[in-house]
Amino acid sequence: QWHIVERGGGRVHTGGSLTLSCTGNGFTLEDYCTVWFREAPGKAWEGVSAIRGSDGATDYRPSVKGRFTISRDTVKNMVLLQMNNLRLEDSGIYYCAVEATCDNWLTETQFNRWGRGTQVTVAS
Repeated sequence: QWHIVERGGGRVHTGGSLTLSCTGNGFTLEDYCTVWFREAPGKAWEGVSAIRGSDGATDYRPSVKGRFTISRDTVKNMVLLQMNNLRLEDSGIYYCAVEATCDNWLTETQFNRWGRGTQVTVAS
């Protein structure tokens, strides 16, 4: 049975760091495209970062490039999102989602399997 679990959210001040983890149970993350999305009140869903299962290629939305790093631990069946130099606008609920390919990864409607999310709050 498929199950996706996100961990690592919390509250930090601007400029701080957090590392989120996405664990797959019942399937192998390496076989899929894994994407981190975020949702904030009053804002549209945003695709934050993606990692392609076949070769580990990564991509980021422009606003997080240079600050966030997505990676995977194939032994632990986990995808990590290291977030540095956090800004107020990075606040939101971060969700991990998987799909067969990373085509159109910025669009949340392309993804059918989701975790329940983890809250990230960045305060001044």
